[in-house]
Amino acid sequence: MSRALVLEEKGKLSIREIDVPDRLGPADVRIEIDTVGICGSDVHYFTHGRIGPFVVEAPMVLGHEAAGTVVDVGADVKDLKPGDRVCMEPGIPDMTSRASKLGKYNVDPAVTFWATPPVHGCLTSRVVHPAAFTYRLPDNVSFAEGAMVEPFAIGLQAAAQARIRPGDIAYVIGAGPIGIMTALAALAGGCARVFIADLSETKLKIAERYDNVIGIRAGSENPAEVIAEATGAWGVDILFECSGAPAVFRDLFRPVRPGGCVVFVGMPVEPVQIDIVTAQAKELRMETVFRYANVFDRALDIMASGRVDLKPLITGSYSFEDAIAAFERAAAQNPEDVKLQITMG
Repeated sequence: MSRALVLEEKGKLSIREIDVPDRLGPADVRIEIDTVGICGSDVHYFTHGRIGPFVVEAPMVLGHEAAGTVVDVGADVKDLKPGDRVCMEPGIPDMTSRASKLGKYNVDPAVTFWATPPVHGCLTSRVVHPAAFTYRLPDNVSFAEGAMVEPFAIGLQAAAQARIRPGDIAYVIGAGPIGIMTALAALAGGCARVFIADLSETKLKIAERYDNVIGIRAGSENPAEVIAEATGAWGVDILFECSGAPAVFRDLFRPVRPGGCVVFVGMPVEPVQIDIVTAQAKELRMETVFRYANVFDRALDIMASGRVDLKPLITGSYSFEDAIAAFERAAAQNPEDVKLQITMG
């Protein structure tokens, strides 16, 4: 039995003992959890009880953005040892699947992902996890930053899908955690400038702390016009849609240059319509993102190098005993919040 934050049903959280599988296999490690980030999907399960076909039908431990310390290793584990500070990739695929063999293990239909019904997450004292998906933290990367690797990996996946060329100009729609981290990943990948649009002045000010990130106040400015003026009416090379807001899809392709790229990162709750004729007339390349594959080690290298500092995005930290209050704050969607975290100690 482990003490954990449990989503009992839609809208109801509790902190209690729960039976979480913890058998240590030969290729596994046991990790004492230190820090867990609250993701939008965690909040959505809390407030709605489901995301698409994934429905909470039994009590489930939340959390999938985590860092901690290895306390035990399986007999076949060679690269990790007790005492190592680590972060964990929360999705475990079937490595024999066709998707995995293609290098696209993130879209393996058989993937087991923390805090996706019926799989328990990591907002508990200890977890057992495959060593192959557990990554040692560099000495200069804290547990709090380690728990940010998972959402940053989505930004890196988006940047990889965009096939950035040095000097590209990008535009990110949505200045939430994923939007800002996508902007930072685009800069790390070679973009010269990144525009980012949002309705929240507070979030834009956080994004603008970073060099070469230019905020667009979507409530008072027309993003397409701002970009047209800034690019001599040519448009951006890459557009990252990170909001999932249905309203943005109406004129989604307008700010993109002919032959440019659009990367769909945000997930609309309902189907949306897009202007496919405009995309055809510009011969745009369109890419999609679902989680990430083979980028966690790259994320850690970038963070350790100092090129990307994610600490300013952590806008609140709660003790485990106050985890329910942390989720209630996350569900309130305060404009000043980017990433909230829970510390287990």
